[in-house]
Formats: sequence, C-alpha cells, structure tokens
Amino acid sequence: MVKLIALYRHPENRESFDEHYQNVHTPLVEKMPGLKKLEVTRIVGAPMGGEAKFYLEAAMYFEDRKALDDAMNSPEGRASAKDLMGFAGPLVTMMIGEVTREE
Repeated sequence: MVKLIALYRHPENRESFDEHYQNVHTPLVEKMPGLKKLEVTRIVGAPMGGEAKFYLEAAMYFEDRKALDDAMNSPEGRASAKDLMGFAGPLVTMMIGEVTREE
C-alpha cells in the first residue's frame, strides 16, 4: 500500500481554508479512481507544547504506486491538483510514502 501525503502550513484565514477544503477539495479527492482511504488530521499542538508547524495532514491511500500514478493522471486527479494549487499551493508540501506496517 502507498499513500500520498499532504502537509499544510497554517493558512491566514482558517475559516475560509476549512470551508474550501471540506466543501470543494475533499469531494474532488474522493472521486479519484483507486482511492482506498482518505484520512485527514487536524494538528492540535506539538509534543513540547505550543503551536505545531503544520495545520492539517491528509493521507490518501492506494493499493500500489501504479494505482496512485493512475489516479493522479486521471481527470479527477488533475482536477484535484488544479484545485489544490489554486487554494493552497504555497501552503502544501506533498510526499509519497510506502506503508510498511499496518495495525
């Protein structure tokens, strides 16, 4: 299993960001072919206290790298990427990870 990870830094306007993320971006992501699971985590702090560097983390799970690549190259994947760059381009860091252990 592989996952596409998106880490978002704190937006200037959290309400506007949350509204767009929940009502526009998430529905686009959920249409990506081959998506097994979408997990979104609101970062609430850092272990030593204070505000964390990141605001939100999203993990999109796919069966394998080919399924992820196919999803990203699909019309739904391209629509999701276009939307992401439009509302959160400067805030997001994207990574691909290979799941090595699951509970």
